[in-house]
Amino acid sequence: MFADSKVLVTGGTGSFGKALIGRLLSLDTPPRRIVIFSRDELKQYEMSCQKPFSDNHSLRYFLGDVRDRDRIKRALEGIDVVVHAAALKQVPAAEYNPFEFIKTNVIGGQNLIECALDAGVRRIVALSTDKAAAPANLYGATKLCSDKLFVAANSIKGERDFRASVVRYGNVMGSRGSVIPFFQMMKGSGVLPITHPEMTRFNITLDDGVDMVMWAMENMLGGEIFVPKIPSYRILDVAEAVCPQCEKPVVGIRPGEKLHEEMITRSDAPSTIDIGRYYAITPSTATESMDKFLGHHDGRTVPEEFQYSSDNNEEFLSVSEISSLIQSENL
Repeated sequence: MFADSKVLVTGGTGSFGKALIGRLLSLDTPPRRIVIFSRDELKQYEMSCQKPFSDNHSLRYFLGDVRDRDRIKRALEGIDVVVHAAALKQVPAAEYNPFEFIKTNVIGGQNLIECALDAGVRRIVALSTDKAAAPANLYGATKLCSDKLFVAANSIKGERDFRASVVRYGNVMGSRGSVIPFFQMMKGSGVLPITHPEMTRFNITLDDGVDMVMWAMENMLGGEIFVPKIPSYRILDVAEAVCPQCEKPVVGIRPGEKLHEEMITRSDAPSTIDIGRYYAITPSTATESMDKFLGHHDGRTVPEEFQYSSDNNEEFLSVSEISSLIQSENL
């Protein structure tokens, strides 16, 4: 799918975008062209100065915003494959600035879909979040809307060779704004604030997130929301791994925040299939064609009352495992 193709990555200067582009450049047959579409010229400049991005003639740095339909249309000329990683994602900021998140995460997603259909793009994988399942905050609600848009795009493709799917996963270890960098920043003060002693979250490494997107691009039928089978952690265990000697006062859950996160709700269970390394939530409008997805992915249905949440997970990271991951990921 990526070999000798032309790829556009929205949000390409973010943690995930850089990891994905680095992986693409390392392929035996890398893409012919990679367009890094983002709105911050300083981040683009800084990225262009770093290995392996410096002096690479296959990279194009394209300033723009997904809110700007005309700019997306221009950026997508000749593009075969799109990975959509651009989003506003800070939960408190979304509660205070709701329509700004709607303009980027929802309207921006629809802009991308419509322009991609017009430009002859063949494949799109959009990044989602666990907060899109039964959302309790505005950010999660915008990402749920976005997920629905990319799933529905498969119903309006006509005769085009076009497929769009979504990958939904939990906290990316070490990504900007996540808990481990925050605790690392705070440990010098001797105090790590804990929102709730029983809070849990899903955990995925950046490399595993990249693996999943590349797998989805090669294997999607179109319309699936892919969910990885990944471990959970307890926030208290993360704090212990980062700084055992620090004080850990409980400060309370922030507005819009959940005690535990879900990636597949019980209401999603009838549409969900187990495909080995991942689950796939199939389009609810395609219930009659569930066999098509089961056959394509060699999958099986999940139990009627199935639910996948961070507190009922079969695998939890221990304090020592979290410590080892922090070291191996150079966090």
